[in-house]
Amino acid sequence: MKNIAIICFAFLTSTVAVKAQDLETAKKTIDAEKYEDAKKMLKTLVATNPANGKATFLLGTVYLKQNIEDSAKIYFQKGLTAKDGARLNSIGLGQIDLNNKDVASATTNFVQGISGLKRKEYEELMYVGKAYTNATTPDYKKALEYLNKAKDISTTNAEVQLALGDAYYGDKNQNEAYAAYRNAYATDASLIRAKMQLGVLLKGAKAYTKAIEAFDEVVKTNATYGPVYREIAETYYYWANNEPKKYNEYIQKALPAYEKYMNLTDYSLTSRMRHADFLILAKDYKALEVEANEMQKLDKVNPRIKRYLGYSAYENGNVDTAIKSLNEFIENPKNKVIARDYMYLGLAKLKKGTNAETKAVDPTAFSEAVADLKKSVEMEASMTNDLSEIGKGFYSQKMYRQAAAIYEIAVTNKESKNYLLDNFYLGNSLYFSNTQKDVVKPNVEELKKADIAFANVIEASPTTQDAYLFKARTNSLLENDAETIKYYEEYLRVVNEKGTEEFTKNKTKVIESYNGIGAAYANTDKTKAKEYFNKTIALDPTNEYATQSLKMLK
Repeated sequence: MKNIAIICFAFLTSTVAVKAQDLETAKKTIDAEKYEDAKKMLKTLVATNPANGKATFLLGTVYLKQNIEDSAKIYFQKGLTAKDGARLNSIGLGQIDLNNKDVASATTNFVQGISGLKRKEYEELMYVGKAYTNATTPDYKKALEYLNKAKDISTTNAEVQLALGDAYYGDKNQNEAYAAYRNAYATDASLIRAKMQLGVLLKGAKAYTKAIEAFDEVVKTNATYGPVYREIAETYYYWANNEPKKYNEYIQKALPAYEKYMNLTDYSLTSRMRHADFLILAKDYKALEVEANEMQKLDKVNPRIKRYLGYSAYENGNVDTAIKSLNEFIENPKNKVIARDYMYLGLAKLKKGTNAETKAVDPTAFSEAVADLKKSVEMEASMTNDLSEIGKGFYSQKMYRQAAAIYEIAVTNKESKNYLLDNFYLGNSLYFSNTQKDVVKPNVEELKKADIAFANVIEASPTTQDAYLFKARTNSLLENDAETIKYYEEYLRVVNEKGTEEFTKNKTKVIESYNGIGAAYANTDKTKAKEYFNKTIALDPTNEYATQSLKMLK
């Protein structure tokens, strides 16, 4: 009888050890971002042992990582009745509450998750800390509060150190993050993400060369660890944007690295969507269209695929598909619509509603396009950076009214890197649209907007001489003689201050300024008018306008 008891105890101990080992394998698989493989493992564990609440918690966590909240909630709720690890599932539900900005419910679930902890139990505290870090709107201070409590209980635990690194990194405390990641890897060298995160810190500091070196060290340690290749891809992408001259070179290194990441993780719908997001950043729209169509084969009803189809269709010249796909995505109330969705929809409508060759414009389509672009910028001011080239396209085709409509949106963001140029082109567009042959009478309101745009350029860059010139021209159309004189004189001042060479190079514009000032003075101060017309004659003795004006002033 005693022997039977010993055998049963040995079997029970062995079974517990195997289950713990299975859970550790599942955690390593999740860390390697092989989410589909992890789900298979954990579903098997849950099916064979429904009392294993930790398995249901990890399974729910995988679904959260894949943004599949409904499935995550099902498993967390299932785990609440488990014999072991039930408290972890309360924390999982708290994570969902945080994502939905229900802080009160989250707090209740977290309290339930950590209630009754024994003196050496730290895991629940660690997972509450992770929940605050990983929330849609993170609270890193709260995360650190719980993670430091976990650390006090288990001072050398590598997983706690890794979680602390993530929270410190999110809280922009680079030094503490570095120390935590370093300690995590020193404690457990199999925790490869801790080593990878040291490179992530360098990437965040824009030390791209050092970051790539750090990631290469990770590859030498474990060449099959997929997430490091995603980090390599993202590093080359950021590097490309910081060194525009090498953009293509770095992007060509980024794309194959991301493909390797995909090959080493999985090709699930979720990972394909992440890949699609990267392809948008890398502006590889041909590959994006291929990926979008592959996703559609996996899931014909997933609304986010419409976004990718819309973006890629626009970039690849199929505006009808772009408009249809994006309208379907935006009109679905369940979708989280972002600024770029409206930007692409507006751009697609612009392309459909205008013809650069014939300069034909569909007023309705153009008006709808402008409304979508405005909505995009209202949602995210940085979207104005995408508008400069669009406006310039219309401007170069002498479609000034259309260019002005685009630039009016662009200049609403004073922090835009193109703010000065956008104002200059806005003013020019409005000015030129009111000097075309078919204009019977200039639009006073439009010219006032042009005047303000040139004033913005002058304020930001006082030595931009043509801003003064166009401001003078605009006020001449407004028949504002005092302002016309003032800004032609300002133009002459700036040119003179730049020296003889600049004066000579701009002789035609200098003559225009002399004549413009002379004409403005003609009705109020004939002496001054003659003075400036004579300055023109000194530069150009045969100038017809100055000659005729002097005759009329005698």
